[in-house]
Amino acid sequence: MIRVLVVDDDFHVAEINTAYVSRVPGFTVVGSAHTAAQALGCLERTEVDLVLLDHYLPDETGVQLVRRLRLGGHDTDVIMVTAARDLATVRGAQRFGALQYLVKPFTFAGLRERLEGYAALRRAVDEGAARPEPGQEQIDRIFTGLRGGAGRPRPSLPKGHSTATAALIRTALTSGPVPLSAHEVAARTGIGRSTAQRYLKYLEHSGLVSLSLRYGDTGRPEHLYTWVAGAGRG
Repeated sequence: MIRVLVVDDDFHVAEINTAYVSRVPGFTVVGSAHTAAQALGCLERTEVDLVLLDHYLPDETGVQLVRRLRLGGHDTDVIMVTAARDLATVRGAQRFGALQYLVKPFTFAGLRERLEGYAALRRAVDEGAARPEPGQEQIDRIFTGLRGGAGRPRPSLPKGHSTATAALIRTALTSGPVPLSAHEVAARTGIGRSTAQRYLKYLEHSGLVSLSLRYGDTGRPEHLYTWVAGAGRG
């Protein structure tokens, strides 16, 4: 079993993430922390393979914590799970060794993909460790796991859906820092709004896109979409 520490300042979110992890075969949650200090304490007391780490912690940021872990000799793997979308935070997480970066809000499918990719990475590393010098194929498998590309295969598009159009929508959703409505996706891609809605509904059902609601003055909620799948996939 892969032992996971869930770190999030929001108790409710930590509980949700814990429940999500528990649903993925091969993973078990061994602790939960809500501050960087608590996370460090858990890592000192408990064997942990993987940390799901929020960036916005009350005592220091998640990126600062990753840096502290590395300077302190901790080689525990880290997947960032946070609402932080600014480039400095993303690059900082990458620089200090976070394996993946999952933006909130996300679906269970989005987190499961990262965890399955991480499990595949560990298998590839374990197999490579059995050889004095792993070959190119083994090295490729390790780097595929690092990119999160070793999870389960994506379902093919249903009849009447174009891969090129789906790629346009993915680009629109991943090129900006905020969720987009179907109208905004249509404007950015040049496709019709009804077409955008049809594709977004399918992508949301497939777990590639997460749906959130924004309430305006009219009281009728606007549907907003965020891409949650691994980069370059879908």
